[in-house]
Amino acid sequence: MTHPNEQFLIGGDLPAHRLGFGAMHVTGSGVLGDPRDRKGAVALLRRVVELGINLLDTADAYGPEVSERIIAEALHPYPPNLLIATKGGYTRPSGQWVPDGRPQHLTDACEASLRRLKLERIDLYQFHTPDPRVPIEDSIGALAQLRTSGKVRHVGVSNFSVEQIERARAIVPIVSVQNHYNVAYRSSEPVLKYCERHGLGFIPFYPLGYGRLSQHNRMLRKVARRYGATASQIALAWLLKHSPAMLPIPGTSRTAHLEENVRAASLELSDADFLELKESVPE
Repeated sequence: MTHPNEQFLIGGDLPAHRLGFGAMHVTGSGVLGDPRDRKGAVALLRRVVELGINLLDTADAYGPEVSERIIAEALHPYPPNLLIATKGGYTRPSGQWVPDGRPQHLTDACEASLRRLKLERIDLYQFHTPDPRVPIEDSIGALAQLRTSGKVRHVGVSNFSVEQIERARAIVPIVSVQNHYNVAYRSSEPVLKYCERHGLGFIPFYPLGYGRLSQHNRMLRKVARRYGATASQIALAWLLKHSPAMLPIPGTSRTAHLEENVRAASLELSDADFLELKESVPE
């Protein structure tokens, strides 16, 4: 799918193509329940692997539990190079997103993810979000124990600031950070730069801004016309050019969108077009 230099070594030992896949949308509406077309979701995930994508991001909160179950249904036994990254730290009462960073919850959540995914060890287990009721050190301590026990290979964090990352790294090696980031939403730029300096992968969620970037940003559409591409492809190509630590995980429930996103990996933006987008004021 990409050139060799388009890989990133997560944790220094797990090669991942820099364009991954976010499996949030293989669930039902509102990221709740089963998808309307379960067979279609299974086929989509199999197509992800066929296209050469080997970084698959999910979470126990997607569904909840549905995304992980469908991944196992579609892809187990897994190809040897497939890196499944999942997350724990949210619960979904009545469809809400409620943080739960209690150590026992995270331990139980990880073990449940292992069962659903049919894995003996999760290659990248991510703390989904800080819980304001629980010290970060307590939450990360639970993940450190999971790593020591061999249930987790590498630990990542999500929705973290630089200060929070440093607190986490004082307890266990952190290999990746997953924050909201795209060409029009760059408040995590300091976190991205920190990741570059320290060799951490930066996994931007909502890399296409809920799909609204392609619909509303005139500058993206303008640049896209120059390349015979879609605005979404340009938004992904911009992320890939912006930083070697960047690992976008666009998600979709449609195979056509998946294949369109994958083609973005072969787009090379000119420096002028990259800067024009960087400096433009998002709509």
